[in-house]
Amino acid sequence: GLGRAAVLPGAIMFLTGAILTGITLGSVAIHRAPRRIRSGHRRTLFGRFISLIAKNPVMPLVAMGAVVGFVVMTFGYYGANNNGTEFFVESEPEQALVYVRARGNLSLAEKDGLLRQAERIALDTQGVESAFAFAGDGGINNNTGGGEAPLDTVGQVQIELIPWEDRTEYARDHDLDPTILDGDLVLDRLESQLAEIPGIRAEILNLAMGPASGKALHLRLTGDDFEVLQAAVTTARARFEQTPGLVDIDDSLPLPGIDFQIDVDVEKAGRYGADVATVGGMVQLVTRGLLLDTMRVDSSDEEIEIRVRLPERDRVLSTLDSLKIRTAGGLVPLSNFITRTPVPSLGQIDRIDQERYFDVRADVAPGLTKAVLGGETLALLRMVDGQASGPTVTIDDTAYTVAWRAPGSDGDAVAEAASSGALALSPLNGNERIATLTEWLESEPLPPGIGWQWTGDQEDQAESAAFLQTAFAGALGLMFIILLAQFNSFYNSVLVLLAVVMSVAGCLWGMLLLGQPFSIIMTGTGIVALAGIVVNNNIVLIDTYQEYSAYMPKLEAIVRTAEARIRPVLLTTITTIAGLTPMVLGLSLDFIGGGYSIDSPTALWWKQLATAVVFGLATATVLTLVFTPAALAFRVWVGKGAYRSLRGLQALAARDVAADLRLNREARRITSPEIIWDVAPRTPDGRVRLEAAE
Repeated sequence: GLGRAAVLPGAIMFLTGAILTGITLGSVAIHRAPRRIRSGHRRTLFGRFISLIAKNPVMPLVAMGAVVGFVVMTFGYYGANNNGTEFFVESEPEQALVYVRARGNLSLAEKDGLLRQAERIALDTQGVESAFAFAGDGGINNNTGGGEAPLDTVGQVQIELIPWEDRTEYARDHDLDPTILDGDLVLDRLESQLAEIPGIRAEILNLAMGPASGKALHLRLTGDDFEVLQAAVTTARARFEQTPGLVDIDDSLPLPGIDFQIDVDVEKAGRYGADVATVGGMVQLVTRGLLLDTMRVDSSDEEIEIRVRLPERDRVLSTLDSLKIRTAGGLVPLSNFITRTPVPSLGQIDRIDQERYFDVRADVAPGLTKAVLGGETLALLRMVDGQASGPTVTIDDTAYTVAWRAPGSDGDAVAEAASSGALALSPLNGNERIATLTEWLESEPLPPGIGWQWTGDQEDQAESAAFLQTAFAGALGLMFIILLAQFNSFYNSVLVLLAVVMSVAGCLWGMLLLGQPFSIIMTGTGIVALAGIVVNNNIVLIDTYQEYSAYMPKLEAIVRTAEARIRPVLLTTITTIAGLTPMVLGLSLDFIGGGYSIDSPTALWWKQLATAVVFGLATATVLTLVFTPAALAFRVWVGKGAYRSLRGLQALAARDVAADLRLNREARRITSPEIIWDVAPRTPDGRVRLEAAE
């Protein structure tokens, strides 16, 4: 009780001070006169703009034509100046698979020796964190996208690079320039060092994040005639090697080698009293052994074959010349009725749809740009990164080295075309090279009876593109059904869906401005997702218009709708764009450890999708706020008969023309026209007073 009594004086003083402070502030407060209440509706600036469009029958046509022209121009400009197409976003590698290739009758120990050299070089390469090696057949086949190892592979090395987020710290600890730890540069250095090992060829497969993929170009040739098919593969591979920008070219033809074919002359064997089964058993004694039986053991789930063979020193083909077979007439040498013929080695026969096939595969050299002059490829350029090793060409303040020139051109021709601004640059990728080789294949350079098709990445792209197109069409169809049930109007439903076309135009501008290629997966997914976002603005506008038009003139309802809904439309658009802007910029924030990063591998995954949504939504919103009111006004003016003739447009724009048209309509209604002239009355001053005729 005593404690509470001690607090009471302070509480009273606090309350008294608060009351006095309120009285004081209230006495010195500035009291403004109440604003005058104005009746009627006051137009906003945007309302005046929409009124200018909607309340004149000519302006809806002008506004709609301008929007349609902008969209058509966008598609045309993008078709001529796009940055190419890719299956998935290209990101910096963090894993790779090295195929060590060598030929010859190598033992496992010899293969392992070659592989150890490659493994040692990989571990000594700056930027490689760990390596796993596998010698012999088999190996690591995960995440290769169906890509097969070359037939002459003797071993594989899977390497892991230093993680992207740890490279800055690693470079600081080892006093290195962080740029040398870039994944692509590390693989380039590794490939150049592996090329110095004598007796092998190394091929590096980038195990990039995202959908697994093999080589960018995968041509499959099919046919029934084996020799003709082999000739076609040789022709196709020669063309691949002549095509600039292609690297790591290989095919699935059998490796060169010799097998011995053993033929039994059945007629001669019969004369000596020997049967084919007995002859075959004797041959098996020299080769893989004669099968006696099978058995099961506790350590194996499968049956083990029991075979009998000659001693190891006798397992040579020359033994067949000294072997004898027992017959009814005695021992007969096998050489009397068998022959050995050397034939090319054939490891396996591949078929698809009951046809034999071979594959020709190749990758595209990274970092190349195609320079086109007059529709023809003049050169392939590579952007200078650091110190240039040869002459350079400067285009738009960017230095390039010439990696390849067209036959008949020289460095001066490339420099002159670059200085004149006539060169058009486009990235060199798998799709572009496939298009070039397809033109050659369509000229029928292959022998008759040989079919061809692009498989691998190209086949995956076609399947993904077909799926996205089906999903896009299905989404539009479902939205149309829902809108038709809601608005009960085909016109309004189609008008809502036109925002999707406008959003696609915005996506294309985003890719052009940011220099991005069209990604089948990420950009396509962004466009499909965008279709469900941009229609919301049109739904809000048309729903509000239908509500307003129930109790006010339709043209006025269009203007009031635009004025009332511009704020929520812009707010939803701006908040969506603001939320996705860090993804467009490739910005990643570390809220736990602090700091940020730009264009990390994970951020690159979503950059193209965010670009499609941001630019598509922004463009569609601006165009929708103009196109939708114009289209609604167009429908109103059509109902008024404004577009029946050019004279009708003039009548709605000028009162005198409208009066003339009205008098003409009234005159046509008279079945028997008759004009009666009265005697003209005169004014007091004697002048004739004219009156209208009846």
